[in-house]
Amino acid sequence: MFIGHFTERPYQDPESGVFGTTARPIPDLGITNEVYNPEVGAELYNRYLDERVYAEEMGFDGVMLNEHHSTPFCMGSVMNVEAAILARITKKVKIVLLGNILPIWDDPLFLAEELAEIDMISRGRLVTGWVRGTGRESVSHNSQPPFNWERFQEAHDFIVKAWTTPGPYRWEGEHYNFRYVNPWAKPYQEPHPPIWIPGVMSKNTVEWSARHRYPYVMLATDLEPTKQSFEYYSEVAAEEGYEAGTQHRGYLFKVHVDETEELAYETAQKYVQGPPNPFLEGNQGVVRTFLQNLPGLTSRTHLLPTSINRAAAVARGRLESEDGEPRKEILSAAGFQGTYDEQLERYTIITGTPKTVIPKIRHVLEYLRPGAIFFWDGDGAMSHEDQMRSLKLFGEEVLPATREIGEELELRGPYEVDPATNEPVADEAAAPA
Repeated sequence: MFIGHFTERPYQDPESGVFGTTARPIPDLGITNEVYNPEVGAELYNRYLDERVYAEEMGFDGVMLNEHHSTPFCMGSVMNVEAAILARITKKVKIVLLGNILPIWDDPLFLAEELAEIDMISRGRLVTGWVRGTGRESVSHNSQPPFNWERFQEAHDFIVKAWTTPGPYRWEGEHYNFRYVNPWAKPYQEPHPPIWIPGVMSKNTVEWSARHRYPYVMLATDLEPTKQSFEYYSEVAAEEGYEAGTQHRGYLFKVHVDETEELAYETAQKYVQGPPNPFLEGNQGVVRTFLQNLPGLTSRTHLLPTSINRAAAVARGRLESEDGEPRKEILSAAGFQGTYDEQLERYTIITGTPKTVIPKIRHVLEYLRPGAIFFWDGDGAMSHEDQMRSLKLFGEEVLPATREIGEELELRGPYEVDPATNEPVADEAAAPA
C-alpha cells in the first residue's frame, strides 16, 4: 500500500478578515489580494515545506501537492515551485502532484519541460497528475470552459509524446500548435513519470482514466458513493479487457491524530475553520454559482455518484439557490447536515488517539479497498504545532498499523503492481541507482 500526506496549505492570517471563526462571509473569487501579507505568506510557505520534510522522516511514502488559483484556502497556485524545492530537500518520499490544471496551460511544452526537470532533480520521485480545474481557474486564467475537456485531453497527449518521442517534430492539433517539439530536458523515469488522476464529479474523467489504466484518486468523498464510483471504473476496465485492482484505486480522507481524545476532538474542529474552503464541508463560504458551474465545464448528465457529496456539489455550484444560499431541501434529502459531529459519524473526518483512529482507518480500507491513500491533515485553522504532533503519532503508531492492515487486506499499491500491465513491479532494491 502507498501512504501519502496532504494539506491544502491555507493562508492563515488572523488580521486578514478571511481566517477563523470570525471571518466575514466572503464569496468565492470575491476576495481582494489587498489583504495579503507577503511576510505571513513567507512564513507559511516555509512552514508547509518543513512539514513535508518531517512527513518523510515519519515514514510517509509520498507528499501530495495540489493547485488552486486566486483563493486563500490553497497557497499552491504554482505548486511546481514547491515540488522543485521538495525534489532537492527530500531524499526518498514521492512527490505527488494532483494536479496541474491542464486546460489553463497555453504552452504545455513548457509544462513538460518543467515536470521533467523536477523528476530529474528528485532522481525519479515525481508522480504527475492532472486535473481539469474548477470555474475559479477558468475565470482567473481566461480559459474558455466549453473547451476544458478537449484541452485537457490534447495537452495530456502532447506532454506524453514530448516525453517519449524523440524530436524534432511538429504538433498540429485542435488547440495547440508547435512548429518545433524537441525538449532537451527529458524525465528521469522511463518512459515517463507515473500518471495518477484525481477527481470527484465527472464520469468522463473516470472513464478516460480507466481507458488509460491510470490510478484514479477520489478526493475526500463519502464512502458509499466513492465505492460506487470505483465500481464504475471497474466496469470501464472490463470493457477494455482488463481487471481493475487495488492498484487503480486511490483515496484522500481527513485524518488527524492527537495525544488525547479531548485534544483530538478540539483540534480536528479546526478543519472547518480557517479561510473559507468550498471543499471543506462546514466552512465553504459563499459559492457564486454563475462562476463555479460554468456552461460546458462539466457534463451535467454524466456525473459520478459522488456528485451528491456536499462539499464537492457546493464547490461546483450545484446546491445553491439564486441568492447563493444552500438549497436546504436538497441538502436534507441527501442527508447533509454539515455539522462537525455529523462528519465524524460519516467518516468524512476521522480523529482521535492512535488507539481509536486505527480501527476507523481499517473500516475505510475494508470498505473501499484502495491501494493508495492520502491522509489529509494540518488544514483549516490548524497550527504548525497541531500538525507536527499529529505527524509524530502517525509515524510512531498509525503508519505501521495501517501498513499491517494493508498487508492483511492485500491492498497492493501502484508501486507494487503496475497499473498499466497488472504485473508485479520489480523490486526497487534490485534496480540500478
